[in-house]
Amino acid sequence: MTTPTLEPAASSAPAPRLGERLIAAGKLSERDLHNALQAQHELGGLLGQVLVQLGVVAEADVAQALAEQLNLSWLRADDFPDLLPEVPGLQPGFLDTQCVCPIAVNDGVLQVAMAVPQDAFVIKALRLATGLQIAPVLALEADIRKALAEAQQDEAAEDDAADDWGGSASGGDFVEHLKDLASEAPVIRLVSSIISRAIELHASDIHLEPFEDGLNVRYRIDGVIHLAEVVPARLSAAVGSRVKLLAHLDIAERRLPQDGRIKTRAKGRELDLRVSTTPTVHGESIVMRVLDRASVRLSLDTMGFAADTLRRFNELLTRPHGIVLVTGPTGSGKTTTLYAALSKIDAQANKIITVEDPVEYQLDGINQIQVHAQIDLTFANALRSILRQDPDIIMIGEMRDTETAQIAVQSALTGHLVLSTLHTNTAAGAVTRMRDMGVESYLITSSVNGVLSQRLVRTLCTHCKQPVEIPQAVQQSTGLARFLGPDAQPCQAVGCEHCRGTGFKGRTGVHELMVLDDVLRRAIIDGQDANALHALAAQRGMLSLYEDGLRKVAAGLTTLEEVLRITQDQGDA
Repeated sequence: MTTPTLEPAASSAPAPRLGERLIAAGKLSERDLHNALQAQHELGGLLGQVLVQLGVVAEADVAQALAEQLNLSWLRADDFPDLLPEVPGLQPGFLDTQCVCPIAVNDGVLQVAMAVPQDAFVIKALRLATGLQIAPVLALEADIRKALAEAQQDEAAEDDAADDWGGSASGGDFVEHLKDLASEAPVIRLVSSIISRAIELHASDIHLEPFEDGLNVRYRIDGVIHLAEVVPARLSAAVGSRVKLLAHLDIAERRLPQDGRIKTRAKGRELDLRVSTTPTVHGESIVMRVLDRASVRLSLDTMGFAADTLRRFNELLTRPHGIVLVTGPTGSGKTTTLYAALSKIDAQANKIITVEDPVEYQLDGINQIQVHAQIDLTFANALRSILRQDPDIIMIGEMRDTETAQIAVQSALTGHLVLSTLHTNTAAGAVTRMRDMGVESYLITSSVNGVLSQRLVRTLCTHCKQPVEIPQAVQQSTGLARFLGPDAQPCQAVGCEHCRGTGFKGRTGVHELMVLDDVLRRAIIDGQDANALHALAAQRGMLSLYEDGLRKVAAGLTTLEEVLRITQDQGDA
């Protein structure tokens, strides 16, 4: 057991003085001191060590009494300098063996933290090695060793930064050192607390970003990123290595991006974290996507669909064949919507196969394929094999290229229902994107049944939101007046302890559903662009994302500013 400094043998003069000080301070009884002296006589060692081992006195109490006895300062853990001085002549091995840590050098005097400051041999050795006068201060052994370990880590990180991104990865010794640092209890607890806090905050992503002043820990909450804390720079490498070890990544490779996955447990819940690392100037930036199966809502009824939109979308899912597309930017909930759609379909009565990159959630009764580009298992190659598996319904994680889009179209034309996603801003934009991929207009009109565009908008905190009167001029200019019925009650964000002062808690979807009918199909054949298609769909009753958002403003679910924020990317040429 590590202990503070301690007293010479029981027969020497200082021993009873330490005991007397502890008795006078009310930290020790006469009987306990007598028993400790007997144990010291039989086992040897220092009296303070014996007292701590017997559990009759705390380490801190022994250190306090000994500092008073020796008339020395007691250096607490928080008082160690962030950067230890470099002293020529001092070898790390000697410092570690003797539990000595240099603190400061001033006017030819070296101040050192010692676990045993009364050890004349160590003080003499320090004086001979450095040529400086030695001024010892008392510190707990555990605090000294922690400071030495962090200093070694800083040195290793500096050496790594000076590598100039060239050559091979660092040697095996450095890799083992990183593993050792990452396996230390403080680092393990720190990483665990970072992950656990993501659960408390209902965060979707954890960002670990190294900068000159330290490791910025940021969380994306309800689509908005927030800075939580800054981890000291000396721990950046250890925290990154810990995450990479958990994700089974190569911790020696710090020059190339890597992807992995962590399955862990936090706050009593099973968590799946998608891990992505990428090199930056100050180290590796790490992003962990939090896939909390307990919090995901795999039900279309709870995803913010307006009743009329949900009814038409469900009708698309009941069709025996054709393509249903879900569009939107990254993080807009497209995959979750597709999962919810699949969960609505009877997996017992239908053969359902998915191709995803990555597989985010595992669904019962559904065959899910993980894309592996390294072994040439691409979306296109997987789709070819899927068609020989006699599926009824196929879900494609994303249409990324011409080949995938063409196979999806052929699958729809041969009697399969195909669900997929596209990165476009509007529903009408999906048509022009497929054209850009090389799919002919007549094939689009023959295969695509409908396109759902969606965004996620922050919802007002139910504990603190307050009704607000919106001026008539604003109602008219924004179009909100159209949706303000007699029962409408717009609200504003306030902020309370339940929403961490933001005024918002949770998110809901806003949707734009374009169902292809004969009029729209004729416009597509005629080569109309996305803007013209969008206008034509609006004439035929489609509400845009912005208009669906206004309905939620009128219902008091969100604010006008929030709807404007998430729908300002409208428009696909």
